[in-house]
Amino acid sequence: MKTEQYDIGHERRTVLLLSLGFGLVGLDRWIISPLFPSMMKDMGLNYQDLGNIIGALGLAWGVSALIIGGLSDKLGRKKVLVGSIILFSLCSLLTGLASGLFSLILVRVIMGITEGAFGPTAVAATAESSRPKRRGLNMGIQQSTFALFGIGLGPIIATQLLQVVPSWHWVFGIMLIPGLVLAYFIFKTIREPRDLPTFESAVATTSAEKARWVDVFRYRNVRLAMLALCGAMTCIFVLSAMVPSYLTDFRGIEMTSMGIITSGIGLGAFAGQLAIPALSDRFGRKPVVIAALLLAAALLLVFIFQGPFMPVLFLLLFFIAFGANGCLALLAGTITVESVPAGSLAAAAGTVIGVAEIFGGGVAPSLAGFLAQNYGIAYPLYLALAGLLLCVVAAAFLRETAPNKLKQAGGEQVPGLESALES
Repeated sequence: MKTEQYDIGHERRTVLLLSLGFGLVGLDRWIISPLFPSMMKDMGLNYQDLGNIIGALGLAWGVSALIIGGLSDKLGRKKVLVGSIILFSLCSLLTGLASGLFSLILVRVIMGITEGAFGPTAVAATAESSRPKRRGLNMGIQQSTFALFGIGLGPIIATQLLQVVPSWHWVFGIMLIPGLVLAYFIFKTIREPRDLPTFESAVATTSAEKARWVDVFRYRNVRLAMLALCGAMTCIFVLSAMVPSYLTDFRGIEMTSMGIITSGIGLGAFAGQLAIPALSDRFGRKPVVIAALLLAAALLLVFIFQGPFMPVLFLLLFFIAFGANGCLALLAGTITVESVPAGSLAAAAGTVIGVAEIFGGGVAPSLAGFLAQNYGIAYPLYLALAGLLLCVVAAAFLRETAPNKLKQAGGEQVPGLESALES
């Protein structure tokens, strides 16, 4: 029979805290992009350096997600979540103290390792505490704040703080305080899967100790989500890294306006990661993903040829991110965890996120930096478009996992989280 006991209060607290945590991950990771024009002048850096700094963090994030994401199924969610949030907040402080390119890359690599541990662990903890009918929405909320804080509010926070603090070094240092506060509340609140009544039977049936990491590759959706996420992250991270410099250097837009326009990426991503997973709960994961990606690709093509008109640029970035980032939570979280047994949630999420981070978050920004440095700052936009098209192709072959659609079809159930909760 199906277990129906859900602690709704704990579900809401978990989603709130892990949403704030992932938002802080995004802020610490992406606040460097709008600050980079100032850092270039002080440290003698160029576009290739920007791509390498962001790419090094992405590579480290990916490797960490692959390794530590699966370990949290055995070590426990709380240890990984609290430890990682403290460490990546300290790395933000150290970023502000960096004196050269080497030390900057070294600190960002360490930050990538710690943030890579947080991501898949937070995905698994959110899935475990969520009711099936709310899972898509909850996971969208939890992951939406990465873009809201990192790419939406981040450029505004960074450019406004530069007006009141002595230099960009101080902006990074301020990020330590919210991280320590949030780590305390996560420590006091988050429960392990064995302490959640809804997962009692699932964990007993599909224990983490019996699950092998390599088994997650048996599932078709895991392989396809991995490929699709590589394309989506290529688009998202190339735009997030290069658009600020593209607007100032290619379109001739001044810093404050650049911050507002760039915030369209984060605000659109936030809205998309709320709306698109919620729509997928009703209309199905696959059709919603494909429609959103096609919208993003069409608007990115328009953005490439759009002139320096601030409201239009903002709206284009808003809806590009709405479509592209809106699918991120589904590919990295919901579809993946609905396609594997309960004992492999973090391992599967970590694998998908890790591989996609290595390529989309690591290789792609470095390649974008090469294109910008050698051919012009506009060329990385075509790389972002190619990433979206790759994502569309991979998503077209996904199997549907939305619980309500599977029940309506009355067909074969995906051997994942939903079936693990039934006996």
